[in-house]
Amino acid sequence: MEFLKQLGVVSQNEGVSTGTQWIISKGAIINSFSPVDGKQIGTVTTADHPSYELVMAKAQEAFAVWRTWPAPKRGDMVRQVGDALRANKESLGKLVSYEMGKSLQEGYGEVQEMIDICDFAVGLSRQLYGLTMHSERPLHRMYEQWHPLGITAIISAFNFPVAVWAWNSALAWICGNVTIWKPSEKTPLCGIAVQKIVAEVFKKNKVPEGVNSLVQGGREVGEWLSNDTRIPLVSATGSTRMGKALSSAVAARLGRSILELGGNNAIIISKDADLDMALIGAVFGAVGTAGQRCTTTRRLIIQETVYENFKQKLIKAYGQLRIGDPLDTHNHVGPLIDKDAVKMYLTSIEECKKQGGHFIIEGGVLTGKGYESGCYVKPCIAEAKNEMAIVQHETFAPILYLLKYNTLEEAIALQNGVPQGLSSAIMTVNMREAELFLSQAGSDCGIANVNIGTSGAEIGGAFGGEKETGGGRESGSDAWKAYMRRQTNTINWSDKLPLAQGIVFDL
Repeated sequence: MEFLKQLGVVSQNEGVSTGTQWIISKGAIINSFSPVDGKQIGTVTTADHPSYELVMAKAQEAFAVWRTWPAPKRGDMVRQVGDALRANKESLGKLVSYEMGKSLQEGYGEVQEMIDICDFAVGLSRQLYGLTMHSERPLHRMYEQWHPLGITAIISAFNFPVAVWAWNSALAWICGNVTIWKPSEKTPLCGIAVQKIVAEVFKKNKVPEGVNSLVQGGREVGEWLSNDTRIPLVSATGSTRMGKALSSAVAARLGRSILELGGNNAIIISKDADLDMALIGAVFGAVGTAGQRCTTTRRLIIQETVYENFKQKLIKAYGQLRIGDPLDTHNHVGPLIDKDAVKMYLTSIEECKKQGGHFIIEGGVLTGKGYESGCYVKPCIAEAKNEMAIVQHETFAPILYLLKYNTLEEAIALQNGVPQGLSSAIMTVNMREAELFLSQAGSDCGIANVNIGTSGAEIGGAFGGEKETGGGRESGSDAWKAYMRRQTNTINWSDKLPLAQGIVFDL
């Protein structure tokens, strides 16, 4: 495949790197298979403990130097990484699509997210502002400043194999941190490709070896990162189950974590909605990335007077979906990541039926020409109840549940009535409904949208959610503060030493 050669992803023993240097490891071998056609793309070697220790040592050395570079100079390195991603957007987008299975347009979009966060971080490198405060003591000045933490570990998931790494690394770098990335073992080649793109930029600019490191591996490597006291911050994306285990390990050593975990996202369809616009948001939200986004729309909460009308619109729209090779831009839906995901999808359908769900669009696995990988499934829709166990659960597949409501207060209660709290939306042209949804009495999610769907967040806003979604924030706004430590400074420029709170201490 030409795009692999263009990205330099040709070696069969790469998996551990401190930047430009690839470290020999005796770790296990990961075989990467494409869910698009079932073919093996390549192999990588996971980190063993000696190679992990080499990465850690180099990262510590690099931090001692990197933190002394002026933030705008670090920002210029990120600018150049963004330019390199622009130059490789087509090839990297194709690799994302082929190794993960998302549509080619979504693959390109993911690389564009990387470019966008680089642009954001470049500007931010000149805006790492602290505050000044008035002291209660005469001839004293108080202010706060922000310092880098050290090593940031990034554990990313298969569904966004490169963008989430960029959200974290671009901010971590401009803040003065160094990064160690563990990509998903389901998309290891994407990690190698990005590592090589960045290494070329950093080598040209004499960036210290170890500022950007890579450690491939599975659960064991993730546990090394979580328990390592040399790593003050671990940013992890994945399941709620994984996040609970990781946060316990990090908290036990008083480290910090940024968690982006499960979502069970809903769109409320009001009687005052533009139903045609709502349809686009609902269908893309439900079937985009074959339902494998943390922001995927999993529940539609529809006002009872428009319920039947909107249901018929959904049935018609689902009948027009084209499922197949995601590199073919005519297709809407690609495959699930692997056959384990297919099993989970089928089990969830059976559980829904057992619990009383009624499918108006049946699911199933597609077979025949073009579906040889066994990972292609039909997006399906079930009428269900919010209290059903399967509806309360996040199924990482294109299964959409329809719920009915009467009053908006009832709809908001349904929206909030799940353990997860990532993304939410309401479709309405009624200003009062929109404002209630966004108020303190409205959505309890980290993201709440009006007249757009639950997926497709822009990098300018802080991304993350509440409850079992983990409470972390990445990307835009002031998310950069999570990658730094705050320091309060008081300077006495008088010839006396008055104490705070009027305390007198004479010698």
